[in-house]
Order: sequence, then structure tokens, then C-alpha cells
Amino acid sequence: MKLNYKRTFFVGLAFMSICAFWQLYDYVIPLILEYTFSLKEDVIGYIMAGDNVLALFMLPLFGALSDKTHTSIGRRTPFILAGTFGAAIFMIIIPIADWSKNLPLFVIGLGVLLVAMSTYRSPAVALMPDLTPKPLRSKGNAIINLMGALGGIFTFIIISIMLPQIDQNTGTKNASYLPVFALIASFMVAAAIILLFTIKENKLTTEINNDKDEIEENSSKINEPMPRDMKKSLIFILLSVSLWYMAYNAVSTAYSRYVLKIWGVGESVGATMMIIAMLVATVSYIPVGIISTRFGRKKVIMTGVVMMTIAYLIGFMLNSYNILAYVVMGVIGIGWAAINVNSYPMVVEMSKGSRIGKYTGYYYSFSMAAQVLTPILSGYLFRYFSYIILFPYAVIFSSLAFVTMIFVRHGDSKPNKLGSKLEVYNNAD
Repeated sequence: MKLNYKRTFFVGLAFMSICAFWQLYDYVIPLILEYTFSLKEDVIGYIMAGDNVLALFMLPLFGALSDKTHTSIGRRTPFILAGTFGAAIFMIIIPIADWSKNLPLFVIGLGVLLVAMSTYRSPAVALMPDLTPKPLRSKGNAIINLMGALGGIFTFIIISIMLPQIDQNTGTKNASYLPVFALIASFMVAAAIILLFTIKENKLTTEINNDKDEIEENSSKINEPMPRDMKKSLIFILLSVSLWYMAYNAVSTAYSRYVLKIWGVGESVGATMMIIAMLVATVSYIPVGIISTRFGRKKVIMTGVVMMTIAYLIGFMLNSYNILAYVVMGVIGIGWAAINVNSYPMVVEMSKGSRIGKYTGYYYSFSMAAQVLTPILSGYLFRYFSYIILFPYAVIFSSLAFVTMIFVRHGDSKPNKLGSKLEVYNNAD
């Protein structure tokens, strides 16, 4: 059994468009809030956290709705198309409101835009396990994560080339944000259209479900309640998701300030190190997917958690900036790839075939909850104990994630028992 890389690439176009948008959102919206509407940092923080709060409710809702949807173009595709086109339309309102300094229009446009994005994230991610046999979902998720990284890189390139320059003294810009938003919106729409014409969801779902195991699950077992031991595993892996996000998100958002306040070097150094972590993670996705298929998801996740915990600990022990800091961030990137590639497939592995969207929503709700809570909690600790608490904070939550993963007994893939190195190579295709 081999992964269809071409098909998985096209499935990943939806997630690529999502990541392209969030790169734009995270970079540009704070600039508009500060320099156009002159909002204070704490207000900006609350607004920027609003999408995560909204996601807590919207992602499970629309994941479950897509499970119950049946159309001529599939269950997930209608949500992907409607969400993408709706988001593209309201993306154009943002730079118009910015240029006219119309705060009510900006707030309404941003609110509807975030709702539109929330309607299709769970269905877009659920499409991969829908169309991928269970043993190959870690490999499939590796491709999806790689596509997401490419979407973020595309937006970063556009931002670096086309973003208007701001005079920090007056807050004025030398151009409108409209071309940047229009280009990213066009990129998202193009990705959705290509997905529509290359992925025939209903046909492919039928082909995948011809597998004997899938037929049995989708017919005779679909209405059975989840066994108690499996429910326990689901709870513990979702707790693990929250815990390692608590650790990683704190580091990723505060690292540039940490290197400035603790090591006394410029914030750009911290940004460079985070880019290294992201690039290493991106390069690691596919190898990690292959290794996971060979050795199993849980083992690879726990190895990744251990790697990140050790890296956080070494980061704390560094008294000053040196080359080892770059090694630390590279190890964090590999560990994060090991976790990301396997954790989502483990969650949906415990779902019934027709409930993948609902469980996708669960996964993102727990990750988003951590991303809402950890800036508040870590920010409080930074205020009263200084930024020196950053890495111990990450070590604690990463260690707790390792403990909770011990109790996860379901959702793993059956490792392929290959007879030779040549077979390992062949199965990597």
C-alpha cells in the first residue's frame, strides 16, 4: 500500500490557502490596528486573540456539519469553496477600511472574514484522512503540513516584496494594502478551484471505502458508542495537544523578546532563530512521515516531545547568545514536526469514518484553547518573574505532555514490518 502523493498534494491546496491567509493576518492586521486606528497594545492583543476564541466554537461546529453534508461534489468541498470565496471577498474590505480609516467597516469586515475562514478549516483538514487509508495518514499529514508551509512562505515573499512602508512617526503609508490582500485572495481562490477540478471527492471516497476494514467500520460499527478505553485515549491525546501547544506557542511568540531582554541581542536575532525552527520543521515533515509509518506514531511523537523538552532545558541553561542557540531551535523544529505529523492522524484514527470532521474540530479546539490561554498565563509570569521564566515554563508543559501521552493506547498505526532496507526505500515512494 502506497500513498498517492499527487492526490495528497491537490488535497493539501486547501490547507495551503488557509496558511497563506494566516501568515497575512498575523503580520498585517496588527500594523493596521496600531498605525491606522491607533489602538493600544493590550487592545490589539485581545483582538488578535479573537480568532482563536472564535475557533473554539466554530471549528467543531463546521467539522460536524461537514460530516453530515452530502452533495454532488462531496462533504468537504462545498465548505472549502464557500469559505474560500467568502473569505476572499471580505479580505478586500480590510484594505479599503484601512485606507479610508473606517473603523466600523474594518471591524465588520474582519469579523465576517474570520467567520468565513472558520467555516472551512476543519472540513479542509478532514479531507486528507477521508481520502487516505489509515496506515498512510501520517505520510499524508506530512504532505499537508508541507503544503501549509509553502502557503506561508508564498505570503511571506509577497509581504517582503509588496508590503507598503510605514512612517512610524506619522503612521502614514506610501501605498495601500489592497494589492497585497488582492493577490493573496486570488491565490486562495485559485487553490480552491484547482482542488475542485482535481479532487472528485465522492468518487475517491467510494474507492477508499472499498477497503474491507473501512466498509465494516462505516456500516456495522458506526452507531456503536466509543469504548471506554478508547475514550480515555482520546481525552489524553487531546490534553497532550493542549500541553505541547502551551509550551511551543509561548516560545514562538516570546522568543524575540527573550533574546532581547535576557541575552541582550536584537529582536531580529530571535526572529531569525524562529525562522530556522520553522524551516527545519518544514524539511523534516516528509522524512518524519516515512519514519512514523515504519515505527508507529506514538513512538515518534514521544521522541519529538523528549527532543523539545531537552531543547527547552538547554535553552534555559544558555547564559548568553551563542551558536548553540541555533542548534536548540533546529532541534525544536524537528521535534515539532514529529508531533505535528502524527498527532492529528492519531485523533481521527479513533473516529468513525463519517465523523472525521467532528474529531478534526476537537483537535483544533484543544490546540486553539492552548493558544488562547498560554499568552495570558505566560504574560502574567513574564510580568512578575521576568522573561527568564520562558524556558522553564515550556519544560513544565512539555514534560506534562509526555506524561499524558503515556496513557494513550489507541490511534497508533501498525508499523510496517519490512524485510530489508530495499523495501524501506520502496515504501517511501
